Amino acid sequence: MYIGLDLGTSGLKAILIDADQAVVAEASAPLEVSRPHDSWSEQDPADWIAACESAMGALAAKTDLSGVRGIGLSGQMHGATLLDASDRPLRPCILWNDTRSAEEAATLDAMEGFREITGNIVFPGFTAPKLAWVKRHEPETFAKVAKVLLPKDYLRLWLTGEHVAEMSDAAGTAWLDTGARDWSDKLLAATDLGRETMPRLVEGSEVSGHLRADLASTWGMSSVTVAGGGGDNAASGVGTGVVRAGEAFVSLGTSGVLFAASDAYQPDPATAVHTFCHALPGTWHQMGVILAAADALNWYSKLVGEPSSALTGDLGPLRAPSRTLFLPYLGGERTPHNDAHVRGHFLHLDHASDRAALTRAVLEGVTFAIRDSFVALSATGTRIERLIAVGGGSRSDYWVQAIATALGLPVELPVSGDYGGAFGAARLGLMAAEGAGVEIATPPEIARTVDPDPALVEDFAEAHSRYQEAYRAVKGL
Repeated sequence: MYIGLDLGTSGLKAILIDADQAVVAEASAPLEVSRPHDSWSEQDPADWIAACESAMGALAAKTDLSGVRGIGLSGQMHGATLLDASDRPLRPCILWNDTRSAEEAATLDAMEGFREITGNIVFPGFTAPKLAWVKRHEPETFAKVAKVLLPKDYLRLWLTGEHVAEMSDAAGTAWLDTGARDWSDKLLAATDLGRETMPRLVEGSEVSGHLRADLASTWGMSSVTVAGGGGDNAASGVGTGVVRAGEAFVSLGTSGVLFAASDAYQPDPATAVHTFCHALPGTWHQMGVILAAADALNWYSKLVGEPSSALTGDLGPLRAPSRTLFLPYLGGERTPHNDAHVRGHFLHLDHASDRAALTRAVLEGVTFAIRDSFVALSATGTRIERLIAVGGGSRSDYWVQAIATALGLPVELPVSGDYGGAFGAARLGLMAAEGAGVEIATPPEIARTVDPDPALVEDFAEAHSRYQEAYRAVKGL
């Protein structure tokens, strides 16, 4: 048996699969985000350990774990977990959706080498500008930094005692030579760091270490291999079988992602498309990222005091977008704008703007942001021939059909089950434990396919144009 641990922003999930990759059991533990200032987003690494202990304890209480041979890790990307020489965290981790380092990101992005070596714009959410911010604003802390780890890799340190990262997550730091799949000494030096500050690199399907004996004993295991794993989206790519060119998934989680696998390294930083290593050797992926997808719906849900499932469940069949627009930029935006300062807006409200109309506007706003990513991906030459939907938002038929219609692509919905980061991590744990000959790239069984509504394609295209105009108006462009 094999375990996948997915360290998300709002919780940690543990999933247990058997040798046939069928889910045997799962457990989770919640996490909270601290936002002490505008644009800040932090978590205490100790909370990740507590969540893992809780989820693993619950998993062990449900089933016998003595047959577990491998563990894979998945997690939220870009977080700056700063450790001293004794591996103690120096401050709360600065998370992926923290945009305080916008000025530092712009400075690094303008420097020679960053775009050329990483294949990406230096976004404020990436790790390198966060270290530049810490050096500028918390110099005493920066002076004590002995190791920089990404969130899931801090969890790995606790599990194995090893400082290790893997390629897909490391590609989101702005320190990795993404084509060569190695740390760049030049880029590290630009932030006054060295290779010794970075963890050792492995591929996602390789062995990164072994579970500590005391933890193995606590959970009823013996010798357990810990795989490199993957950043949350790369691990989801493995979970959905999206590992070959032409395959893609759209994720409607806290953030929104349009993720396309690639057989070759083909960066185009100017589009604000992310070009990262995949979690399997010799593969890469590209993705458009929006910072608030289901997060935007959850914000609106709290605002009106109704569960998001009730809001979306009352909408009925897909309708043409109304004049009301919603820009889902609650904490800035990445693809295609690279804009840390823009914020969300409702526009063209009138007397007919009732709760249902505003709910549709929120879903449509996120949909148009995903279409922006689709346009940006297309500009790089990336093709999408098959699209799978994952994440909590994919439970809304209205939302899925809106996306299908806006993109002009059928969207496949897997059978009931979680094929996201935790499942992909468990698959990587299987591969690391059993060897490279294991087949882990199979897509999930598809329950049904949601087709675009041909009668509404032009309506959605027109509304997307108004959405783009609204962004330009808000920015004074």
